[in-house]
Amino acid sequence: MVSTASTQKIINSWVSRSWEEFINLADNPEYEGGKFYYEQKYLKIEMPPIGSSHSQDNHLIANIISLYATVKNIRIKGLTNCSFRQPNIREFQPDLAFYIGDEFNFPPRNNSPINLLEFSPPNLVIEFGATSINDDLGHKRLIYDRVGIQEYWVVDVNNNDIIAFSISEGRSGEVKESLVLPGLAISLVESALKRSQTEDDGAINRWLLQTFS
Repeated sequence: MVSTASTQKIINSWVSRSWEEFINLADNPEYEGGKFYYEQKYLKIEMPPIGSSHSQDNHLIANIISLYATVKNIRIKGLTNCSFRQPNIREFQPDLAFYIGDEFNFPPRNNSPINLLEFSPPNLVIEFGATSINDDLGHKRLIYDRVGIQEYWVVDVNNNDIIAFSISEGRSGEVKESLVLPGLAISLVESALKRSQTEDDGAINRWLLQTFS
């Protein structure tokens, strides 16, 4: 078992721990509200504050992607705060994840992390950051490079900015238009974030539907 004093050092920091220690912490009900990451002997537990900015942006972007896929007849399955696991190697829990396209199998409906030895990783993952933005652009980006995510978005909730990366052969580069959702400009998603400061969801949905059509 890991002591309480030791676990305090883990929260919001990357620290060296074994896979067994990571699993013990992930199964500890004391950290039920945390987000867990593990990458090649380093782990991090995030205990994010439940604030309005993060939750509104999360809801809005999930809605934008769902509407776009619906209008463009793109097959899609979205997951919120879902854990993805490669046993003994890594685990990640992005704010949003999407399987996109004709080839994916539906992930299982249970309370266990999705086993990446049995299922492919999602095509798109999205992290929302305020205080964690540097880590989202740094360590987490490396995780998603290595695991084979096709596209990764980092949303800066303080500035309504999005940095989107396309990932190929373990390396990522910035893109201005989504490749997994062809035709969706990142600038349009940013515009929706800015509109959300003064407009309700219904008004934004009507604008989006008109724009997408």
